[in-house]
Amino acid sequence: MTARKSIRPMSAFLLSSVALGFTPQTAWAQQAPAASNGDIVVTARRRNETLTSVPIAISAFSGDQLAAKGAGDITALADEVPNVTLEPSRGTNSTLSAFIRGVGQQDPVSGFEQGVGIYLDDVYLNRPQAAVLDIYDVERVEVLRGPQGTLYGRNTIGGAIKYVTKKIDDKLHLGLRGTYGNYDQADGIVTLSSPLTKDGLLRASGTIARLTRGGFGRNVTTGLSNYNKDIWAGRGTLEVHGDKIFARLTGDVTHDMSNPRGGHREITGQLTGAPVLANVFDTAAGLNSPKQDVKAWGWSLFLEARPSDELTLRSITAFRKDDSASPIDFDATASQDVDVPAYYRNKQWSQELQVLYSKGRFNGMAGFYYLNATALTQFDVRLFTTLAGLTAFTNANIRTDTMAGFVNMSYDITDQISLEAGGRYTWDKRNAQILRQNYLGGGSPVFGGAGTAFGNPSTNFLGSASYNKFTPRVSVNWKPDSANTLYASYSQGFKGGGFDPRGVGVNAPAGVSQGQYLSFRPEKVDSYELGLKTRLFDRKLALNLAAFRMDYTDVQIPGSVACTVAGLPSFCGVVSNAGKARMQGVEAEARVKLGALSLNGSLGYIDAKYRQYITLIAGQPTDVAANRKVQNTPAWTGNASATYALPVPSGSLDLTGGVSWKSTTYQFEVPNPYLDQPAYALLDASLVYRAPGGRWTLGVYGKNLADKRYKTSGYTYVAGNAVTGALTTNAAGNLIPTLGKEGVLTTYWGNPRQVFATATINF
Repeated sequence: MTARKSIRPMSAFLLSSVALGFTPQTAWAQQAPAASNGDIVVTARRRNETLTSVPIAISAFSGDQLAAKGAGDITALADEVPNVTLEPSRGTNSTLSAFIRGVGQQDPVSGFEQGVGIYLDDVYLNRPQAAVLDIYDVERVEVLRGPQGTLYGRNTIGGAIKYVTKKIDDKLHLGLRGTYGNYDQADGIVTLSSPLTKDGLLRASGTIARLTRGGFGRNVTTGLSNYNKDIWAGRGTLEVHGDKIFARLTGDVTHDMSNPRGGHREITGQLTGAPVLANVFDTAAGLNSPKQDVKAWGWSLFLEARPSDELTLRSITAFRKDDSASPIDFDATASQDVDVPAYYRNKQWSQELQVLYSKGRFNGMAGFYYLNATALTQFDVRLFTTLAGLTAFTNANIRTDTMAGFVNMSYDITDQISLEAGGRYTWDKRNAQILRQNYLGGGSPVFGGAGTAFGNPSTNFLGSASYNKFTPRVSVNWKPDSANTLYASYSQGFKGGGFDPRGVGVNAPAGVSQGQYLSFRPEKVDSYELGLKTRLFDRKLALNLAAFRMDYTDVQIPGSVACTVAGLPSFCGVVSNAGKARMQGVEAEARVKLGALSLNGSLGYIDAKYRQYITLIAGQPTDVAANRKVQNTPAWTGNASATYALPVPSGSLDLTGGVSWKSTTYQFEVPNPYLDQPAYALLDASLVYRAPGGRWTLGVYGKNLADKRYKTSGYTYVAGNAVTGALTTNAAGNLIPTLGKEGVLTTYWGNPRQVFATATINF
């Protein structure tokens, strides 16, 4: 049996099937019950399979496992899964930067799309805003590494992360969860679920979450706490459970009212002498308009019909919308040097249809996916210290229409050997409307400024482009017995091109149109993988191994640099299709059960490097690959933990300690000693008591117990050698600002030591 999606005419058919009176039963759609041997059952290939048997590099965590780890949001998975980086994007609280095996995207502006697909109950989240999903009401989270285009709706060139919420059973449940910790952390979550009819045909559930925390530091200019958390969230679900159909209508909403996250200056201000603050979580950022605010909401309708034992039909219809207001102070000083107020407004409709067939030795799935999405990004770049009231305003409205047809089939040649093959054809169309306008005397009117438009727009572009690509996948799988799976696979990933929303059209060389100058090409990955999944010593040892190589071409690398536009200092978008990159490495995940002691660990190694990286230097194309790094991709990642089940008179008491580590991480392609993070390790521990039957639990958790300081992201606008990137200084030995007068070298940091207690009660 498999798990997948469909469309509106079918919606009417399925709902009418309910009216015709199919008898109720426990929901079989998309369920992933725990296997009897302790393996998590996943739906990575859209059918229920254990981690041992699925021939994909995948990590999975149940809701109970995530709770036992004290995981707050999905970025915590980066400490558990090899070759994965997940973090809030620079000056934001809830925008996600995701990288898997060196493939990803950390630029959140419209025009640039993720390389890792984030899925909330099989709905692809088209934009990274509001994608730092808090973990509550979760059944499991799956992390699939490598291209997954024959199985998933969109942009899984690097991999996919599936956040799967709990289904509703046929009993009344009330669940309460409360957390209190240092930094005034206080979280409360209430969940209520119940059948609405005696036969359990119709069921409903609702969850409300209030998540708060004081800041790790403070803003010495505005007096606000820095790195705080202030979130309301909720989810409501209505389900129909029949013996031939399953229907699920769900809606969710999140309102993030946290303060703006100000960065930490790494050098003294070159204009005002603004000092480097002692506490890395403190900031002097003076911009506080517009007020930081993120609202995200959406709904989805999942329908599944099973007219016969062999055939399953699925549909997923979804709508999502988010609006963010963000004051981003690049220079992190009280002066209005490089201040960027920004609005992000995103909207998407998606529809996926699936037909699944399983009989005898054959399993097959065919699907169709459609997405219509708009992404509007508006921002000022205020350079008031450079020229009184100078502002570069950008308005970039990017519309995406995409369709894809995909198929994935497997056939068991023998009881031990199976062959899998699939393909995907993607059609992308990008429509762009980009305006860049200078203002003098204040900010742009969009952000309440009193500036006056100065000169002609430096970019005034309206155009479109289409991108089409077929991407295949094949694998051979050998299962000598139920405890072992070996596989070899080849897959291809694709992400369409687009237009740089920050590009300056008037800077286009003679004979090159604005559209050509602003556009960038699609990127492609060829991925080869060998894997072994084994269970040894009477299943006391679980071991998953994978070796991979990825050939990455036309890598999209967006950025912005200081430049001159119409004689005025400004910034310009610069997007490189870097040419060629190669990622190769190995991954290992292990679990050992020795009586009351459980040992878990993972290790990832990736050798990621550019083989060709062409950029213009003094007007000449120059290959700088030898001096560039793959961003957000440490060579080594790993973790190790031990859990001991302490004997108690009733219930269970688990004591856990663990460590996770990453080697040197480069924030951008050009190495920078102020921004890049050297190798570091984080220590965690927990003590969790569970009453008999799981009626209530009490846990005490410590995260980053050694209080390690580590950088996660940053901004830089200081001069460096065009080839090597080495920072340059003036005659006085000071770094040279390239945008603004203070010199932008600003960092953002991972969470400090946190200690908190969590209690749950279930009725």
